Amino acid sequence: MKTSSTEIRDLTLAWIALSVAFVLLLFRRQLFAGDVAVIAVLLGMCALTAGVAFLLHELAHKVVAQRFGQVAEFRADYQMLGLAILSAMIGFLFAAPGAVHHRGRITKRENGLIAIAGPVTNLVLTGVFALPLLFVSTGSLLGMVASLGVWINAFLAGFNMIPFGPLDGATVKDWNLGVFAVAFAVMGGLAALVLFTNVVPIAF
Repeated sequence: MKTSSTEIRDLTLAWIALSVAFVLLLFRRQLFAGDVAVIAVLLGMCALTAGVAFLLHELAHKVVAQRFGQVAEFRADYQMLGLAILSAMIGFLFAAPGAVHHRGRITKRENGLIAIAGPVTNLVLTGVFALPLLFVSTGSLLGMVASLGVWINAFLAGFNMIPFGPLDGATVKDWNLGVFAVAFAVMGGLAALVLFTNVVPIAF
């Protein structure tokens, strides 16, 4: 898998911005308390969970694109990074920090498969992060990280399947309406379930 210093820089900046945005969105009360140690732990937890969710989502796009013979690299959208942080500050996160740009001859089906690879990766990661919750308490550190990982990955899977603008759902819908309908129902339904029933537990 080929990369470049520019791609690594953009992935790193997007990772940091998303981590900060999720802290602002989910842990405002702890931020206002002003405990530096607690804030550092929360930022680390979001960097781990959001970082894995974001990085593997984008790498899934990149790997599938390259499998189809494309030249593919991630590029951050700095305006959208700013919007992610600002939206999190007011209680809603618009998480579109950039995209994997690819070029070369490609069919509509291949383009759709490239697009859906990211949300499917987040769907799988939701299950991976949920596994520890079968064995540990959500009040433990591992349980908090796992619960946060479930929340973030379910959110990203459902959010990215919205058929709007630069989001993956628009490309999938343009390729195959049936595939889009199933994916949107599954990922959107899971996101709604997790977002409205799973309050991330923080034992501080």
